[in-house]
Amino acid sequence: MILHGNQRGGAKDLALHLLKDENEHVEVHELRGFVSDDLVSALHEAYAVSRGTKAKKFLFSLSLNPPPGENVSTAEFEAAIDQVEEKLGLTAQPRAIVFHEKKGRRHAHAVWSRTNSAEMKAIKLPYYKLNLQDVSRELYIKHDWAMPRGFVSSQERDSKNFTLQQWHQAKRTGKDPRKIKAALQDCWAISDTQAALQSALKERGYALAKGDQRGFVALDHHCEPFSLSKKWLGIPAKDVRKKLTDIEKLPSVDEASEQIAKEMAGHIQALQAQQTSAIQGRVSEIEQKHLKLVEQHRADRQSLAEKQQQRWHAETQLRQARFNKGFRGVLDRVIGRHTKLRKQNECETLLAYQRDRQEKDSLIFSQLDQRRVLETRIERLNTFNESHTQTLSEDMQQYHEVQLQERQRVDFKPKLRGRHRGLGLER
Repeated sequence: MILHGNQRGGAKDLALHLLKDENEHVEVHELRGFVSDDLVSALHEAYAVSRGTKAKKFLFSLSLNPPPGENVSTAEFEAAIDQVEEKLGLTAQPRAIVFHEKKGRRHAHAVWSRTNSAEMKAIKLPYYKLNLQDVSRELYIKHDWAMPRGFVSSQERDSKNFTLQQWHQAKRTGKDPRKIKAALQDCWAISDTQAALQSALKERGYALAKGDQRGFVALDHHCEPFSLSKKWLGIPAKDVRKKLTDIEKLPSVDEASEQIAKEMAGHIQALQAQQTSAIQGRVSEIEQKHLKLVEQHRADRQSLAEKQQQRWHAETQLRQARFNKGFRGVLDRVIGRHTKLRKQNECETLLAYQRDRQEKDSLIFSQLDQRRVLETRIERLNTFNESHTQTLSEDMQQYHEVQLQERQRVDFKPKLRGRHRGLGLER
Protein backbone atom coordinates (compact mmCIF):
# COMPACT_ATOMS: atom_id res chain seq x y z
CA MET A 1 0.00 0.00 0.00
CA ILE A 2 1.52 3.31 -1.07
CA LEU A 3 1.40 5.92 1.71
CA HIS A 4 1.76 9.64 0.97
CA GLY A 5 1.63 12.07 3.86
CA ASN A 6 2.38 15.72 4.52
CA GLN A 7 1.99 18.38 7.18
CA ARG A 8 -0.30 21.16 6.08
CA GLY A 9 -2.72 23.90 7.00
CA GLY A 10 -5.74 25.02 5.02
CA ALA A 11 -8.50 23.16 6.84
CA LYS A 12 -11.31 24.35 4.56
CA ASP A 13 -9.44 23.64 1.33
CA LEU A 14 -8.52 20.15 2.48
CA ALA A 15 -12.06 19.34 3.59
CA LEU A 16 -13.56 20.53 0.29
CA HIS A 17 -10.92 18.58 -1.63
CA LEU A 18 -11.77 15.38 0.25
CA LEU A 19 -15.49 15.90 -0.43
CA LYS A 20 -15.10 16.57 -4.17
CA ASP A 21 -17.81 14.91 -6.21
CA GLU A 22 -15.34 14.11 -9.01
CA ASN A 23 -15.03 10.73 -7.27
CA GLU A 24 -17.65 8.10 -7.96
CA HIS A 25 -18.20 7.48 -4.24
CA VAL A 26 -17.16 9.60 -1.25
CA GLU A 27 -17.75 8.36 2.29
CA VAL A 28 -16.80 10.14 5.51
CA HIS A 29 -16.11 6.99 7.48
CA GLU A 30 -14.96 8.37 10.83
CA LEU A 31 -14.74 11.62 12.79
CA ARG A 32 -12.95 10.87 16.06
CA GLY A 33 -12.19 13.36 18.80
CA PHE A 34 -14.20 16.23 17.28
CA VAL A 35 -17.32 17.90 18.63
CA SER A 36 -18.52 18.53 15.06
CA ASP A 37 -20.25 15.83 13.07
CA ASP A 38 -19.29 16.99 9.55
CA LEU A 39 -15.85 17.07 7.94
CA VAL A 40 -15.64 20.80 7.15
CA SER A 41 -16.61 21.83 10.69
CA ALA A 42 -14.32 19.20 12.22
CA LEU A 43 -11.24 20.48 10.41
CA HIS A 44 -12.24 24.08 11.24
CA GLU A 45 -12.34 22.91 14.83
CA ALA A 46 -8.76 21.62 14.49
CA TYR A 47 -7.77 25.04 13.13
CA ALA A 48 -9.44 26.85 16.04
CA VAL A 49 -7.56 24.69 18.58
CA SER A 50 -4.27 25.32 16.75
CA ARG A 51 -4.65 29.08 17.20
CA GLY A 52 -3.28 28.62 20.72
CA THR A 53 0.04 27.51 19.20
CA LYS A 54 2.47 28.94 16.65
CA ALA A 55 1.97 26.02 14.25
CA LYS A 56 0.85 26.96 10.75
CA LYS A 57 0.76 23.36 9.52
CA PHE A 58 -1.56 22.03 12.19
CA LEU A 59 -2.82 19.00 10.24
CA PHE A 60 -1.21 15.80 9.00
CA SER A 61 -2.85 14.44 5.87
CA LEU A 62 -2.29 10.86 4.68
CA SER A 63 -3.45 9.03 1.55
CA LEU A 64 -3.50 5.23 1.41
CA ASN A 65 -3.45 3.65 -2.06
CA PRO A 66 -3.61 -0.16 -2.34
CA PRO A 67 -2.06 -1.92 -5.34
CA PRO A 68 -4.28 -1.88 -8.46
CA GLY A 69 -6.81 -4.68 -8.50
CA GLU A 70 -6.54 -5.49 -4.78
CA ASN A 71 -9.67 -5.47 -2.61
CA VAL A 72 -8.80 -4.07 0.82
CA SER A 73 -11.47 -4.29 3.50
CA THR A 74 -12.51 -1.41 5.73
CA ALA A 75 -10.99 -3.18 8.73
CA GLU A 76 -7.64 -3.52 6.89
CA PHE A 77 -7.67 0.18 6.03
CA GLU A 78 -8.38 1.01 9.70
CA ALA A 79 -5.56 -1.28 10.85
CA ALA A 80 -3.11 0.40 8.46
CA ILE A 81 -4.18 3.86 9.66
CA ASP A 82 -3.78 2.77 13.30
CA GLN A 83 -0.29 1.47 12.46
CA VAL A 84 0.68 4.80 10.91
CA GLU A 85 -0.82 6.66 13.86
CA GLU A 86 1.28 4.71 16.34
CA LYS A 87 4.43 4.99 14.21
CA LEU A 88 4.17 8.78 13.94
CA GLY A 89 3.15 9.39 17.56
CA LEU A 90 -0.36 10.64 16.75
CA THR A 91 -2.18 8.14 18.97
CA ALA A 92 -5.52 9.43 20.32
CA GLN A 93 -5.28 12.68 18.32
CA PRO A 94 -8.52 13.88 16.65
CA ARG A 95 -8.81 12.03 13.36
CA ALA A 96 -10.96 11.90 10.23
CA ILE A 97 -11.12 9.05 7.70
CA VAL A 98 -12.59 9.45 4.23
CA PHE A 99 -12.97 6.76 1.54
CA HIS A 100 -12.83 7.56 -2.17
CA GLU A 101 -13.66 5.35 -5.14
CA LYS A 102 -12.72 6.29 -8.68
CA LYS A 103 -12.07 4.31 -11.86
CA GLY A 104 -12.50 0.99 -10.12
CA ARG A 105 -10.06 1.78 -7.31
CA ARG A 106 -10.78 2.37 -3.64
CA HIS A 107 -8.41 4.39 -1.52
CA ALA A 108 -8.55 6.21 1.79
CA HIS A 109 -7.52 9.53 3.31
CA ALA A 110 -6.79 10.11 6.98
CA VAL A 111 -6.33 13.53 8.59
CA TRP A 112 -5.04 14.13 12.10
CA SER A 113 -4.87 17.27 14.19
CA ARG A 114 -1.24 17.80 15.23
CA THR A 115 -2.18 20.01 18.20
CA ASN A 116 -1.66 18.46 21.64
CA SER A 117 -4.47 20.21 23.48
CA ALA A 118 -3.07 19.30 26.91
CA GLU A 119 0.27 21.02 26.29
CA MET A 120 -0.92 23.36 23.52
CA LYS A 121 1.96 22.36 21.30
CA ALA A 122 2.12 20.88 17.83
CA ILE A 123 3.31 17.27 17.83
CA LYS A 124 6.63 16.99 15.99
CA LEU A 125 6.87 14.42 13.20
CA PRO A 126 10.57 13.84 12.51
CA TYR A 127 11.46 11.63 9.53
CA TYR A 128 7.78 10.97 8.82
CA LYS A 129 8.48 10.11 5.16
CA LEU A 130 10.93 7.37 6.14
CA ASN A 131 8.49 6.12 8.78
CA LEU A 132 5.67 5.97 6.22
CA GLN A 133 7.92 4.05 3.84
CA ASP A 134 8.68 1.53 6.61
CA VAL A 135 4.97 1.02 7.30
CA SER A 136 4.25 0.75 3.59
CA ARG A 137 6.92 -1.94 3.17
CA GLU A 138 5.48 -3.86 6.14
CA LEU A 139 1.99 -3.74 4.62
CA TYR A 140 3.25 -5.15 1.30
CA ILE A 141 4.92 -8.01 3.13
CA LYS A 142 1.95 -8.64 5.43
CA HIS A 143 -0.58 -8.86 2.57
CA ASP A 144 1.80 -10.68 0.22
CA TRP A 145 1.47 -7.99 -2.44
CA ALA A 146 4.02 -7.56 -5.21
CA MET A 147 6.34 -4.92 -3.76
CA PRO A 148 7.36 -1.99 -6.01
CA ARG A 149 10.99 -2.28 -7.05
CA GLY A 150 11.66 1.14 -5.54
CA PHE A 151 10.92 -0.32 -2.09
CA VAL A 152 13.36 -3.14 -2.66
CA SER A 153 16.29 -0.90 -3.59
CA SER A 154 16.54 2.85 -3.91
CA GLN A 155 18.77 2.33 -6.97
CA GLU A 156 15.89 0.70 -8.87
CA ARG A 157 13.40 3.54 -8.67
CA ASP A 158 12.16 4.89 -11.98
CA SER A 159 14.23 7.80 -13.22
CA LYS A 160 12.34 10.97 -14.12
CA ASN A 161 15.27 12.63 -15.89
CA PHE A 162 13.71 12.87 -19.32
CA THR A 163 11.93 15.52 -21.36
CA LEU A 164 9.10 15.49 -23.87
CA GLN A 165 11.49 16.77 -26.53
CA GLN A 166 13.43 13.51 -26.61
CA TRP A 167 12.31 11.60 -29.69
CA HIS A 168 13.44 8.14 -30.63
CA GLN A 169 13.18 7.57 -34.36
CA ALA A 170 12.02 4.08 -35.34
CA LYS A 171 14.56 1.88 -37.11
CA ARG A 172 13.08 0.57 -40.29
CA THR A 173 14.28 -3.00 -40.62
CA GLY A 174 13.07 -6.19 -42.18
CA LYS A 175 12.96 -5.07 -45.82
CA ASP A 176 13.04 -8.00 -48.18
CA PRO A 177 15.46 -7.18 -51.03
CA ARG A 178 13.87 -9.85 -53.24
CA LYS A 179 10.49 -8.08 -53.12
CA ILE A 180 12.10 -4.72 -53.85
CA LYS A 181 13.99 -6.11 -56.81
CA ALA A 182 10.88 -7.85 -58.16
CA ALA A 183 8.81 -4.64 -57.89
CA LEU A 184 11.42 -2.52 -59.70
CA GLN A 185 11.91 -5.11 -62.46
CA ASP A 186 8.15 -5.40 -62.92
CA CYS A 187 7.81 -1.62 -63.29
CA TRP A 188 10.63 -1.61 -65.85
CA ALA A 189 9.18 -4.48 -67.84
CA ILE A 190 5.70 -2.97 -68.25
CA SER A 191 6.97 0.53 -69.13
CA ASP A 192 8.19 1.56 -72.57
CA THR A 193 8.73 5.26 -71.83
CA GLN A 194 10.03 7.44 -69.04
CA ALA A 195 6.53 8.70 -68.23
CA ALA A 196 5.18 5.14 -68.10
CA LEU A 197 7.97 4.11 -65.73
CA GLN A 198 7.24 7.07 -63.45
CA SER A 199 3.56 6.10 -63.35
CA ALA A 200 4.31 2.42 -62.64
CA LEU A 201 6.73 3.26 -59.86
CA LYS A 202 4.27 5.70 -58.28
CA GLU A 203 1.58 3.01 -58.13
CA ARG A 204 4.00 0.85 -56.12
CA GLY A 205 5.04 3.65 -53.78
CA TYR A 206 8.24 4.77 -55.51
CA ALA A 207 9.30 8.08 -57.02
CA LEU A 208 11.67 8.37 -59.98
CA ALA A 209 14.54 10.86 -59.58
CA LYS A 210 17.91 11.68 -61.12
CA GLY A 211 20.88 10.67 -59.07
CA ASP A 212 24.53 11.60 -59.17
CA GLN A 213 26.75 10.87 -62.19
CA ARG A 214 23.85 10.74 -64.67
CA GLY A 215 22.31 7.82 -62.80
CA PHE A 216 18.64 7.24 -61.92
CA VAL A 217 17.11 6.16 -58.62
CA ALA A 218 13.74 5.10 -57.25
CA LEU A 219 12.85 6.44 -53.78
CA ASP A 220 10.47 4.57 -51.51
CA HIS A 221 8.10 6.26 -49.03
CA HIS A 222 10.94 6.37 -46.47
CA CYS A 223 12.97 8.47 -48.95
CA GLU A 224 15.47 5.66 -49.28
CA PRO A 225 17.01 5.59 -52.79
CA PHE A 226 17.44 2.43 -54.90
CA SER A 227 19.70 2.79 -57.91
CA LEU A 228 18.14 1.77 -61.24
CA SER A 229 21.17 -0.17 -62.41
CA LYS A 230 22.26 -3.72 -62.99
CA LYS A 231 22.08 -4.37 -59.24
CA TRP A 232 18.30 -3.94 -59.00
CA LEU A 233 17.06 -4.12 -62.61
CA GLY A 234 19.49 -6.66 -63.94
CA ILE A 235 20.18 -4.63 -67.11
CA PRO A 236 23.18 -2.49 -68.17
CA ALA A 237 23.20 1.23 -67.39
CA LYS A 238 23.30 2.12 -71.12
CA ASP A 239 19.93 0.39 -71.65
CA VAL A 240 18.48 2.39 -68.75
CA ARG A 241 19.65 5.66 -70.35
CA LYS A 242 18.05 4.69 -73.66
CA LYS A 243 14.59 4.59 -72.07
CA LEU A 244 15.09 7.52 -69.68
CA THR A 245 16.02 10.21 -72.18
CA ASP A 246 14.47 13.34 -70.64
CA ILE A 247 16.57 13.64 -67.52
CA GLU A 248 15.90 17.37 -67.07
CA LYS A 249 12.22 16.68 -66.30
CA LEU A 250 13.14 14.49 -63.34
CA PRO A 251 13.57 15.95 -59.86
CA SER A 252 16.81 15.49 -57.97
CA VAL A 253 16.98 13.07 -55.06
CA ASP A 254 16.69 15.95 -52.59
CA GLU A 255 13.71 17.47 -54.40
CA ALA A 256 11.96 14.11 -54.66
CA SER A 257 12.64 13.43 -51.00
CA GLU A 258 11.10 16.76 -50.02
CA GLN A 259 7.99 16.07 -52.10
CA ILE A 260 7.59 12.57 -50.63
CA ALA A 261 8.09 13.95 -47.12
CA LYS A 262 5.47 16.63 -47.70
CA GLU A 263 2.87 14.17 -49.00
CA MET A 264 3.58 11.55 -46.34
CA ALA A 265 3.48 14.11 -43.51
CA GLY A 266 0.05 15.28 -44.65
CA HIS A 267 -1.20 11.70 -44.96
CA ILE A 268 0.13 10.73 -41.53
CA GLN A 269 -1.50 13.80 -39.99
CA ALA A 270 -4.84 12.77 -41.49
CA LEU A 271 -4.39 9.22 -40.18
CA GLN A 272 -3.53 10.57 -36.74
CA ALA A 273 -6.68 12.71 -36.65
CA GLN A 274 -8.76 9.74 -37.83
CA GLN A 275 -7.31 7.49 -35.13
CA THR A 276 -7.80 10.10 -32.39
CA SER A 277 -11.43 10.62 -33.40
CA ALA A 278 -12.14 6.88 -33.39
CA ILE A 279 -10.49 6.36 -30.00
CA GLN A 280 -12.31 9.33 -28.45
CA GLY A 281 -15.63 8.01 -29.71
CA ARG A 282 -15.00 4.59 -28.22
CA VAL A 283 -13.79 6.02 -24.90
CA SER A 284 -16.85 8.29 -24.74
CA GLU A 285 -19.12 5.29 -25.27
CA ILE A 286 -17.44 3.36 -22.45
CA GLU A 287 -17.55 6.38 -20.13
CA GLN A 288 -21.31 6.66 -20.67
CA LYS A 289 -21.67 3.03 -19.59
CA HIS A 290 -19.42 3.84 -16.65
CA LEU A 291 -21.63 6.74 -15.51
CA LYS A 292 -24.75 4.57 -15.66
CA LEU A 293 -22.96 1.87 -13.68
CA VAL A 294 -21.95 4.38 -10.99
CA GLU A 295 -25.56 5.59 -10.65
CA GLN A 296 -26.74 2.02 -10.26
CA HIS A 297 -24.04 1.32 -7.67
CA ARG A 298 -25.04 4.36 -5.63
CA ALA A 299 -28.66 3.18 -5.64
CA ASP A 300 -27.57 -0.32 -4.55
CA ARG A 301 -25.53 1.09 -1.67
CA GLN A 302 -28.39 3.29 -0.56
CA SER A 303 -30.74 0.31 -0.66
CA LEU A 304 -28.32 -1.81 1.40
CA ALA A 305 -27.88 1.00 3.95
CA GLU A 306 -31.67 1.31 4.38
CA LYS A 307 -32.11 -2.46 4.79
CA GLN A 308 -29.30 -2.62 7.33
CA GLN A 309 -30.75 0.32 9.24
CA GLN A 310 -34.18 -1.34 9.40
CA ARG A 311 -32.66 -4.65 10.49
CA TRP A 312 -30.48 -2.93 13.09
CA HIS A 313 -33.51 -1.16 14.56
CA ALA A 314 -35.52 -4.42 14.71
CA GLU A 315 -32.65 -6.35 16.30
CA THR A 316 -32.07 -3.58 18.85
CA GLN A 317 -35.73 -3.71 19.89
CA LEU A 318 -35.54 -7.49 20.15
CA ARG A 319 -32.49 -7.34 22.40
CA GLN A 320 -34.05 -4.62 24.53
CA ALA A 321 -37.22 -6.71 24.98
CA ARG A 322 -35.19 -9.40 26.77
CA PHE A 323 -34.96 -7.24 29.89
CA ASN A 324 -37.82 -7.53 32.32
CA LYS A 325 -39.33 -4.42 33.90
CA GLY A 326 -40.61 -3.65 37.37
CA PHE A 327 -40.17 -6.21 40.16
CA ARG A 328 -38.92 -8.91 37.77
CA GLY A 329 -36.31 -6.53 36.46
CA VAL A 330 -35.08 -5.89 40.01
CA LEU A 331 -35.03 -9.63 40.67
CA ASP A 332 -33.00 -10.22 37.48
CA ARG A 333 -30.38 -7.78 38.69
CA VAL A 334 -30.20 -9.50 42.08
CA ILE A 335 -29.72 -13.01 40.65
CA GLY A 336 -27.31 -11.85 37.89
CA ARG A 337 -29.60 -12.58 34.93
CA HIS A 338 -29.56 -8.94 33.88
CA THR A 339 -25.74 -8.98 33.61
CA LYS A 340 -25.78 -12.13 31.50
CA LEU A 341 -28.38 -10.66 29.14
CA ARG A 342 -26.41 -7.41 28.83
CA LYS A 343 -23.23 -9.29 27.89
CA GLN A 344 -25.18 -11.41 25.42
CA ASN A 345 -26.65 -8.28 23.84
CA GLU A 346 -23.22 -6.63 23.63
CA CYS A 347 -21.79 -9.70 21.92
CA GLU A 348 -24.68 -9.86 19.44
CA THR A 349 -24.40 -6.13 18.78
CA LEU A 350 -20.70 -6.46 17.93
CA LEU A 351 -21.39 -9.44 15.65
CA ALA A 352 -24.20 -7.54 13.94
CA TYR A 353 -21.90 -4.55 13.39
CA GLN A 354 -19.20 -6.78 11.89
CA ARG A 355 -21.82 -8.55 9.74
CA ASP A 356 -23.15 -5.26 8.36
CA ARG A 357 -19.67 -3.96 7.60
CA GLN A 358 -18.73 -7.22 5.88
CA GLU A 359 -21.89 -7.01 3.76
CA LYS A 360 -21.02 -3.46 2.78
CA ASP A 361 -17.41 -4.40 1.93
CA SER A 362 -18.64 -7.34 -0.18
CA LEU A 363 -20.93 -5.04 -2.14
CA ILE A 364 -18.13 -2.50 -2.61
CA PHE A 365 -15.69 -5.18 -3.83
CA SER A 366 -18.25 -6.53 -6.29
CA GLN A 367 -18.90 -3.05 -7.66
CA LEU A 368 -15.17 -2.30 -7.91
CA ASP A 369 -14.69 -5.45 -10.00
CA GLN A 370 -17.46 -4.34 -12.37
CA ARG A 371 -15.99 -0.87 -12.80
CA ARG A 372 -12.46 -2.24 -13.26
CA VAL A 373 -13.63 -4.10 -16.35
CA LEU A 374 -14.58 -0.80 -17.98
CA GLU A 375 -11.44 0.94 -16.73
CA THR A 376 -9.29 -1.84 -18.19
CA ARG A 377 -10.95 -1.34 -21.56
CA ILE A 378 -10.30 2.41 -21.40
CA GLU A 379 -6.67 1.83 -20.39
CA ARG A 380 -6.17 -0.57 -23.31
CA LEU A 381 -7.61 1.99 -25.72
CA ASN A 382 -5.41 4.75 -24.30
CA THR A 383 -2.31 2.54 -24.44
CA PHE A 384 -3.11 1.61 -28.03
CA ASN A 385 -3.65 5.26 -28.91
CA GLU A 386 -0.44 6.43 -27.22
CA SER A 387 1.64 3.71 -28.86
CA HIS A 388 0.32 4.36 -32.36
CA THR A 389 0.34 8.13 -31.91
CA GLN A 390 4.01 8.01 -30.91
CA THR A 391 4.84 5.87 -33.94
CA LEU A 392 2.99 8.25 -36.27
CA SER A 393 4.61 11.26 -34.60
CA GLU A 394 8.07 9.77 -35.02
CA ASP A 395 7.41 9.13 -38.71
CA MET A 396 6.05 12.65 -39.16
CA GLN A 397 9.10 14.05 -37.39
CA GLN A 398 11.37 12.23 -39.81
CA TYR A 399 9.53 13.64 -42.81
CA HIS A 400 9.65 17.15 -41.33
CA GLU A 401 13.41 16.75 -40.89
CA VAL A 402 13.74 15.74 -44.55
CA GLN A 403 11.86 18.90 -45.57
CA LEU A 404 13.95 21.05 -43.24
CA GLN A 405 17.23 19.63 -44.53
CA GLU A 406 16.21 20.37 -48.12
CA ARG A 407 15.22 23.97 -47.29
CA GLN A 408 18.51 24.51 -45.44
CA ARG A 409 20.44 23.11 -48.41
CA VAL A 410 18.63 25.47 -50.82
CA ASP A 411 19.07 28.48 -48.54
CA PHE A 412 22.79 27.78 -48.06
CA LYS A 413 23.79 28.34 -51.70
CA PRO A 414 22.86 32.04 -52.13
CA LYS A 415 24.38 32.87 -48.76
CA LEU A 416 27.61 31.21 -49.84
CA ARG A 417 27.67 33.11 -53.15
CA GLY A 418 26.97 36.37 -51.35
CA ARG A 419 29.92 35.80 -49.03
CA HIS A 420 32.17 35.11 -51.99
CA ARG A 421 31.07 38.33 -53.67
CA GLY A 422 31.81 40.19 -50.50
CA LEU A 423 35.37 38.85 -50.56
CA GLY A 424 35.83 39.71 -54.23
CA LEU A 425 36.05 36.05 -55.26
CA GLU A 426 33.33 36.07 -57.91
CA ARG A 427 34.36 35.10 -61.39
